[in-house]
Amino acid sequence: MSNEVSNEVLESVRGLLPGIAERAGSTDDDRRVPAETIQELTDAGLFRMLQPKRYGGAESEPVAFFEVIREISGACGSTGWVASVFGVHPWHLGLFAEAAQDEVWRENPDALVSSSYSPVGRLTRVEGGYEVSGRWRFSSGCEHASWALLGALMRDRPMDFMTVLIPRTDYRIEDVWDVIGLRGTASNDIIVDRVFVPEYRVMRNREQARLRGPGQEVNTGPLYRMPFGTLFTSAITAPVIGAVAGCYVAYIAAMRDRVRLSLGGGRFAEDQFAQVAVARAASEIDAAILQTDRNVREMYECAVRGEPIPMELRLRARRDQVRGTERALEAIDILFKTAGGNSLGRGNPIERAWRDAHAGSLHVANDVERALAMYGRGEFGLTVEDNLI
Repeated sequence: MSNEVSNEVLESVRGLLPGIAERAGSTDDDRRVPAETIQELTDAGLFRMLQPKRYGGAESEPVAFFEVIREISGACGSTGWVASVFGVHPWHLGLFAEAAQDEVWRENPDALVSSSYSPVGRLTRVEGGYEVSGRWRFSSGCEHASWALLGALMRDRPMDFMTVLIPRTDYRIEDVWDVIGLRGTASNDIIVDRVFVPEYRVMRNREQARLRGPGQEVNTGPLYRMPFGTLFTSAITAPVIGAVAGCYVAYIAAMRDRVRLSLGGGRFAEDQFAQVAVARAASEIDAAILQTDRNVREMYECAVRGEPIPMELRLRARRDQVRGTERALEAIDILFKTAGGNSLGRGNPIERAWRDAHAGSLHVANDVERALAMYGRGEFGLTVEDNLI
């Protein structure tokens, strides 16, 4: 996808941001992103950015997609989170067998797919495929989706991690989402009871970790030669960074003319300690964006040239992705603290962004110590094996 087309999606989404920001409070209170917002983002072309061209998608450069996600998240963290996971799933589905892609998109190219990749499902081999049962937590936005990507293990091969694709008609959703942050993501439970899944709707995670997938036979573009461990984890970090970046803008606007009623009074903006705090927060946000974008861009360029993506780059991408989340948290903590009691009012942008960023940091893709340890192993020349690199 050209930069020109990417910018068209970004400009379309920017026109939606005031409405998304206005609905952020009700999204938080209602614990779900409104159907109106999902439709607006669909019409803007967001969910087709990483979708294969053969189904009407754009096959955008992933950096362009993450830029859009950060902008949405700056208006509403929950909306940005749901948009990001919905937006990255068409890329993942593009790695599945052609028959699976046809089943989802042939009649409705705008079909949305939710996920819960934790391998809690149990697969039993049967004729023509598998029988699957399980209960999955944290499937963000699942009520808007007509399909789900779910993690599972073979009963007789407990280390054989799989991802299965299941239609909405074969599972039920239980509304359990009542949490402190990312409240509007409606990350509810999905329950499957002894459902048949044909072979073509199952994919081994170790194959995608090796940058392989049956969908590459029909989706030959560079986008589908990139690692799941980079694209999906970046889709988890981008909303966190975006929520904090948006909060920073709101913070500057709110605090620029604030006059203190304590600590000797005076304008907040003239306080040197406040000035230093703002500089630190801004630097952390910039570093998070610059490093994560650099890695994804370099990886995509490798794929465009048809070159193998070096393990060193994949490990660096994971290192900077988790540090991007960590840096965003450092920035939002600075803003929350220096805003003083003004941070505490329920529903103000600082308070909501603080809750959303910290909630997003708890996703397994943001396990800082694990990702940094993998990078360290690689630097010392040790073997690194993980499905999220």
